[in-house]
Amino acid sequence: MAILTILTFPHPILRRKAEQVTRFDDELKQLAADMAETMYEAPGVGLAANQIGVPRQLIVIDISREEGEKKYFVLVNPVITNGEGCEVDEEGCLSVLEYTAKVKRFTKIHVTAQELDGKTFGFDAEDRFARIIQHEIDHLHGKLFIDRISSLKRNLYKKKLKKILRSEAA
Repeated sequence: MAILTILTFPHPILRRKAEQVTRFDDELKQLAADMAETMYEAPGVGLAANQIGVPRQLIVIDISREEGEKKYFVLVNPVITNGEGCEVDEEGCLSVLEYTAKVKRFTKIHVTAQELDGKTFGFDAEDRFARIIQHEIDHLHGKLFIDRISSLKRNLYKKKLKKILRSEAA
């Protein structure tokens, strides 16, 4: 397994719509395993393939229940087919440096996806798990959580990011 580089905003791949996965092979399984290792190293609770520069519809989500456990869930070509309820809660992102904001999301969703072997399945997700899935699926559509906040807050973040990037370059 390998720790991969997580791309950060404003990298253009983060704005690109990911392509549907059509080959279910060992390469895809290795990519998912590498993504999970990268997610845990970051540390994060979810990671979309385009965040590591691979514009394919693949996400990994942490489902560990105990401290130190590393158990994750893989979704290939995920689609939210239904959403209910509404909740505003704080979100951050491995690809959005030093920023969190309150984002409105469904509280319950139904998802259809494929497993790493190509088998199709569906399930319901609620609360935090539903929020993480929605956040990661947004990535697959070239959307970041900062696209779901006001333009004023987004512009303030962009100014903050410029300062961060200037200080890193110095």
